[in-house]
Amino acid sequence: MLSMPKSISLCLLALSLILPSQGFAQDKTVPQSRPEMQLSFAPLVKQTSGAVVNVYAERVVQRQNPFAGDPFFEQFFGQRMPNRSEKQSSLGSGVIVSHNGLVVTNNHVIQGADDIKIALPDGREFPCEVLLKDENIDLAVLKIKAKEEFPVLAIGNSDAVEVGDLVLAIGNPFGVGQTVTSGIVSALARNQVSSGDVGFFIQTDASINPGNSGGALMNMRGELIGINTAIFSRGGGSNGIGFAIPANLVKVFVAAAEEGKTSFEKPYVGATFQPVTSEVAEALGLKTARGAIVVSVTEGGPADKAGLKPGEVITAANGIAVEHPDALWYRLTTAGLGKPVHLTVSQNGGERQLTMVLGTAPETVPRDERLIEGRNPFAGLRVANLSPKLATELRLPTDKTGVVVSEVVRGSPAARLGFQAGDIVVSLNGDAVSSTKVLQTLAASNPSLWRVEIERDGQRIRQFFR
Repeated sequence: MLSMPKSISLCLLALSLILPSQGFAQDKTVPQSRPEMQLSFAPLVKQTSGAVVNVYAERVVQRQNPFAGDPFFEQFFGQRMPNRSEKQSSLGSGVIVSHNGLVVTNNHVIQGADDIKIALPDGREFPCEVLLKDENIDLAVLKIKAKEEFPVLAIGNSDAVEVGDLVLAIGNPFGVGQTVTSGIVSALARNQVSSGDVGFFIQTDASINPGNSGGALMNMRGELIGINTAIFSRGGGSNGIGFAIPANLVKVFVAAAEEGKTSFEKPYVGATFQPVTSEVAEALGLKTARGAIVVSVTEGGPADKAGLKPGEVITAANGIAVEHPDALWYRLTTAGLGKPVHLTVSQNGGERQLTMVLGTAPETVPRDERLIEGRNPFAGLRVANLSPKLATELRLPTDKTGVVVSEVVRGSPAARLGFQAGDIVVSLNGDAVSSTKVLQTLAASNPSLWRVEIERDGQRIRQFFR
């Protein structure tokens, strides 16, 4: 065996003496010898890579005939010129999490697909069905249509992950075939990464590229700690900043699929929150600008029953620090519906403990969904009476009430005038719109000028139509 240079040996010895005294975990040490520096990930990859699969999604897209509407071509080929249909394919990755063939992947990998196939690393392909998917969380659970036992990747505890931990990312980047990359956990609790509801990502510098979506982020014990989801890149390639949905959220999502649920229900809190800024932290006597400040509390909701008050700041949930409102949502979601959550609340420099029991959002008023028709600016709007349950589905604050636009028919007068799903119709021609029945009645009138007030993204917008 080659001897290690004396300078390197002394440095390693010094580090081994210093690191434990600074509070580092005793089971995490730097290499102590040259043989340790020559260790390989190969045994771990052989043990786990069979559970990471390719996901092929195929969809049929209708393309409008470029000569449709052209008088010359219609004269020779008839008035009806059929549109062309073409197949589009997308490629992503997935992780087998149960021996009977449950596969976790990203929703955007299979979104809009007419046909989905799973390809194992050994080359075999299987058809599959979608058991559960959610666009906002960007997760989907597929079931392989085959009666055999598959290799699995055990789901680990992502709350045990620390910045600096070694990780492996396994997937199929750019369709070149299964690829393994290594790195470390660069950061935790990252938010504002995507437009969905997940605001709590694991950040890693392990190379993640297009095609890695839905693949595994794995720790050194061969456990799934995240589903690779997004990259931060202007050119589409890896820049050393990748993001994964934590395994604890994946675990809750898979459990919902196994229970036969057709949609993923988020916990209802009955309160709205905002991030804690440095100014707010100073005013409230907080040491750091972290947490979720309570803006409003809905009467009779879980937060109200727990005794939560506007102006208070939630700094921890079940003993784990809460960095921002997105992190609070993550903690509540992974706690599970019907389970009590112990909150640490700060106000006026003091702290108190509360227990809040999570439930599903209630439908406090009948939806009474209606499609507005006729010759008016609102024709093509599908509207419903807003309740906490519907607000949750539409990703709106749960304290909103009134009439909300749930859908805008493409090509309709309402679509051409710029109405959007999620718009809350506040008033029409000076009359308050309290229900879908009231809106339908008001829309049937025939004034010379339409005056409408809507709320969109918390802003009031007034519009006039003739």
